[in-house]
Amino acid sequence: MGLIETSRSQNTTPSTDLLTLSEIVESGLCIGCGLCRSIAGAGQVEMVMTPEGRERPVARHALDKPTLAKINAVCPGTRIAGPPPAQMNAAALADAVWGPVERLVLGSAGDPRVRFVGSGGGTLTALGQFLLDTGRVKFVLHVAASRSMPMRTERKLSFDAASVLEGAGSRYGPAATLVDFSDILDRGEPFALIAKPCDITAVRNLARLDRRVDEHMRYALAFVCGGASDLTKSEQVLQRFGLSEDELALFRYRGYGNPGPNRIETKDGRAFEISYRQLWEDEDKWMIQPRCKICPDAIGQVADIAVSDSWLNGGPAVEDEPLNGIIVRTKRGLELFDAAVEAGVLEIERESGIAEISELQSHQVRKRRAVWARLTGMAIAGKPVPFVGDLALRDCASQNSLAENLAEGRGARDRARRGRLGEPPAVPRSVGGTVLADGCP
Repeated sequence: MGLIETSRSQNTTPSTDLLTLSEIVESGLCIGCGLCRSIAGAGQVEMVMTPEGRERPVARHALDKPTLAKINAVCPGTRIAGPPPAQMNAAALADAVWGPVERLVLGSAGDPRVRFVGSGGGTLTALGQFLLDTGRVKFVLHVAASRSMPMRTERKLSFDAASVLEGAGSRYGPAATLVDFSDILDRGEPFALIAKPCDITAVRNLARLDRRVDEHMRYALAFVCGGASDLTKSEQVLQRFGLSEDELALFRYRGYGNPGPNRIETKDGRAFEISYRQLWEDEDKWMIQPRCKICPDAIGQVADIAVSDSWLNGGPAVEDEPLNGIIVRTKRGLELFDAAVEAGVLEIERESGIAEISELQSHQVRKRRAVWARLTGMAIAGKPVPFVGDLALRDCASQNSLAENLAEGRGARDRARRGRLGEPPAVPRSVGGTVLADGCP
């Protein structure tokens, strides 16, 4: 199942073979967005926290073929579509790696409080607040720390600016942002989505089947994503301090600075901090989920606006000036951006361009250039790969040498054959005799 894009304008036809939920998960294609649960219904699919620290769907019984077909059509692990060719052709700038660009600047939130609380420059928080304050949307769908289990992340609906600010700051680890997306559409109200690029891909896929998506989702805003880590990555931080999750009152990954510390507070008043560098210093312990390693669009090409960190080589040496790379991708996004700047909600530090964003986000460039070969290697190994369209993967790969593409392809082939790009079957982990399902104990 799954054939790889050959070019921006010449796409192969996806296989008609349907993958079951367990096959999607065990092939390493699932990112745990939760949209399959929303489509099938809570009585049919549950989300469980696995022993590996990933939120994964489990079908309570075999799903009927129409439901499974719809899941295969929208899942961001089975189908990943980029911006349509018409958008690319009409864009002010279209780059093979970075996709359509209407405007590219370095900037931040105008409000100093938002800049400080946010995890970079506060741009996404500021835009979410602006959309609510101006009545452009009724609510914002995003994620925030769980109130009962603050190391965990859960989907959040914000109806005012204060609520958006409560969710500011990066959240690493699993997050089922779309777990009740059908219910959100049933509200029949205009809203904005702030999410990972793969979440937005899933919703754009659904829009082809459900016209309510385009009717009600007025804006899709993405952060440029370095990958979603397993919850076990966060649990390692607790082990460093000899803490257990049930002791926590706060677990902030970053924010309150740029990037700000990873801060932990306990119910009995103790506090612990490590720096962003300390959190991510050992790449072997990043515990990035398998789907992220083959992601063809971590840069949010299908969003209206995508926002990145702006650190040289992708990581801060010290606390720095709060600043985001702001990539405006659509005409709708440009109108929003211009209005936010005029209102003082966003501040522009200076204009930027492809060369600078490629330097600031060099790891994203490397990944985009590697994905075509990685997916090809997986396909050669006989593993399912997503159908990818309109993301110029072959154009990106052509920027590599033949030796580089062969190395990426062979490496992915060998890892796939050894099972390293897949996952164990999704089963719920047990904590203190309690099974974790649907994100709650």
